[in-house]
Amino acid sequence: MSRAASPDVCRGSPGIVPKATVLNHEEFETVVERAVSALPAWVHEALHNIDLLIEDEAGPDLDPDGQGLLGLYVGIPLAERGEAAMGELPDVVYLFRKPHLALGLSGAELEAEIATTLIHEIAHYFGFDDDELERLGWG
Repeated sequence: MSRAASPDVCRGSPGIVPKATVLNHEEFETVVERAVSALPAWVHEALHNIDLLIEDEAGPDLDPDGQGLLGLYVGIPLAERGEAAMGELPDVVYLFRKPHLALGLSGAELEAEIATTLIHEIAHYFGFDDDELERLGWG
C-alpha cells in the first residue's frame, strides 16, 4: 500500500502578504496543544500510530510545488489499512507555523484556523479526501 500525502494549502490571496501574527514555535505549539485537547474523546480513542509534528514550514520534500502548506497528512488512511499495516511506521500530521502566521489573522482567528487545519488533516487519517472535506465545510 502506498502512503498518501494530503495537503492543506495556504488559502491567502496570491501576491498579498498580510501582516503576520507573531507566535514563536513554543507559543504556536501551545495553541496546537489546546486544539488537540479540544478534540472529542472518540477522536483521541481512534487515533493510533500517528505523530503530530510542528515545523516552521514544509521543505521541498513535503511541498515540492511550493504551495505554502498549512498542514499535511502523510500515511495510510484507516479505510485502506489491512492486517499488513501492523508494524508500519506511524502516520504523520504536520502543521506548519509560518504559513499560518502569514495569513495575518488575529489571535482567536489564528487559533480557529490552526484547529481547522488540524481537523482537516486528521480527517484524512479517517479516510476523507479533499472533495469530501470541501463539501463538509472543512476544505
